[in-house]
Amino acid sequence: MGVPKFYRWISERYPTLSEVVRDHQIPDFDNLYLDMNGIIHTCSHPNDADPHFRITEEQIFKDVFHYIEALFCMIRPKKVFFMAVDGVAPRAKMNQQRGRRFRSAREAEESETRARAKGEILPSEERFDSNCITPGTEFMDRLDKQLQYFVTSKISTDSSWQSCTVIYSGHQTPGEGEHKIMEYIRYHRSQPGYNPDTRHCLYGLDADLIMLGLTSHDPHFALLREEVKFGGRKEATKRTTTAEETTFHLLHLSLLRQYIDYEFKDITDNLSFKYDLEKIIDDWVFMGFLVGNDFIPHLPTLHINKDAFSVLFNTYKSVMPELDGYLNEGGTLNLARFEKFMAKLAEYDRENFSDLNADLQYFNSKRSGGACKDIRVKDELQNFYDEGELDGEDDMDGLLGGLSGASLHDDKKNETTEETLLRLGIRDPQLMTEDDDEEDEEVDDLAEEFRQHKRNYYMEKMGYKDHEKFADICREQAINYVRGLQWILHYYYNGIQSWSWYYPFHYAPYISDIKNFAQCPMDFELSKAFMPFEQLLGVLPPLSVKLLPKCYANLMLSPDSPVIDFYPRTFETDLNGKQQDWEAVVLIPFIDEKRLLEAMSKESHRLTEDERRRTAHGPMYVYSFTPDNLGTYEDRNISPTIGKVSKSSTAINVSLVLLEQAEVMF
Repeated sequence: MGVPKFYRWISERYPTLSEVVRDHQIPDFDNLYLDMNGIIHTCSHPNDADPHFRITEEQIFKDVFHYIEALFCMIRPKKVFFMAVDGVAPRAKMNQQRGRRFRSAREAEESETRARAKGEILPSEERFDSNCITPGTEFMDRLDKQLQYFVTSKISTDSSWQSCTVIYSGHQTPGEGEHKIMEYIRYHRSQPGYNPDTRHCLYGLDADLIMLGLTSHDPHFALLREEVKFGGRKEATKRTTTAEETTFHLLHLSLLRQYIDYEFKDITDNLSFKYDLEKIIDDWVFMGFLVGNDFIPHLPTLHINKDAFSVLFNTYKSVMPELDGYLNEGGTLNLARFEKFMAKLAEYDRENFSDLNADLQYFNSKRSGGACKDIRVKDELQNFYDEGELDGEDDMDGLLGGLSGASLHDDKKNETTEETLLRLGIRDPQLMTEDDDEEDEEVDDLAEEFRQHKRNYYMEKMGYKDHEKFADICREQAINYVRGLQWILHYYYNGIQSWSWYYPFHYAPYISDIKNFAQCPMDFELSKAFMPFEQLLGVLPPLSVKLLPKCYANLMLSPDSPVIDFYPRTFETDLNGKQQDWEAVVLIPFIDEKRLLEAMSKESHRLTEDERRRTAHGPMYVYSFTPDNLGTYEDRNISPTIGKVSKSSTAINVSLVLLEQAEVMF
């Protein structure tokens, strides 16, 4: 998961968090965790902007292995080395994956079309379709076998790998890679004898790893990632596939904890309850979800590049003295307190609309005659000044400035501009009362404009019609948004509470419409994870149909398919207040799970034996070294990328989250 632009914001807000990784200056770490999908993407399509780029599968595998080895040698974990590849995701994440894959396939096709239109000759080899980095594809199946072989080879032949436990969780194990890692950490933290001074290092490209690391509340937690050069999308798409050419940064969450403490320490004396840094951190994490996440859309008026976090933090500081506790109680949202927080935040919603409609206010001012009155007042002031009737204390510039919005024109006299005008007889008290009434009317006009603006937003963005149930539909959307926030908190703190839940709208409600939810139930049905092929049909676009088993292709392509509406050939995107194309909302239909599974069931009998194997869930593997020769590791499906090795490692199949929570994940 990613919070767009979050890494840039946090790097600028807290500038000493990161340090460049230099040889012989790396702290000791007990455990190293790799969120593998970032490595796979980097090594397979390093330059999406180049339609001429081609790479062989064997080269991808070699680059992936080399990257893993370089990271291991850099950190040298003493106890645990955990590699996690994304498995089947919960439905809430699949909606975002679906949008990304539709957009990336279209962008790749358009890039090649533009190149051909310019007369460029493209390579005859088929380009690498990055959408194949999805559980259940033949590519991921072959990579999985190669990774298992690679781990066996390293443990058998490299002494530095033999001193720690190696865990591999592949694409057949359900769950996103980073969340499988956090499940493992949470499990071990719950065990008797866990050492709270365990030093963790988590590698990954997603900015939300910062949030995940903070939720552990372990004091020694660092994130390892490539250097980010802030700029446009073009720069972001050019990545190097070799670790030697890459500058790495360590981001120390221990320092971030101190920054957060410093950020909010000033509210300590204003609270009616004890200041607790761990709970402040939990609330800080939660507020990050309001700005962006992979599961629900961003709120219309909150954007990181428009100072959203300052707005949230100031709101938090102002409302906390009125509350009896914290918002986020270890993954459970306190609805009553959050409702008060949102009521305060709604003030920003209205202020933001007011700022954006300054021209409207000016128009209203002119319409009410305010501009004409100010011109008359300025003329009379000028006459007083010219005739010498203003004394030295009546500063002409200050008075004129007051007409432009200044509250005082003279600090010594402590007299407002309007009070001076009354004293000089330029303003009539009766007319002043009438002016106040007109200002009240203008405020009412602005409030009505804001209500109409929101109504247009819901009707135009979401297709709601102007009928009697409009208010009920808007409330349903707002309640779903709060449920989404609770689902995310559960996901980050306790694991998946529902595989099937998702936010069923492309847009979020306005802040001021998220209200009266304190008594709403927040229960979720656990359900179960999709199978790999079910996810493939849930997220792939028609342009990636080759990645599907042949028996399912017609579901995506045939006009007679019962689910053909799930796979539009053309679709719209909406920036919705954002600036970059990759941030746009992809307006494609949501998958109806019941319809999809019913359509698939009519074709599944045509799957081959190998395809049935590929669409199953699988365990994760725990490897340990033994000096005993366990025979030769051979597999007909393994390419000669590594070669045969004498196997000296034992692999134990372990269901995800180490046995006890297997029923949750499966």
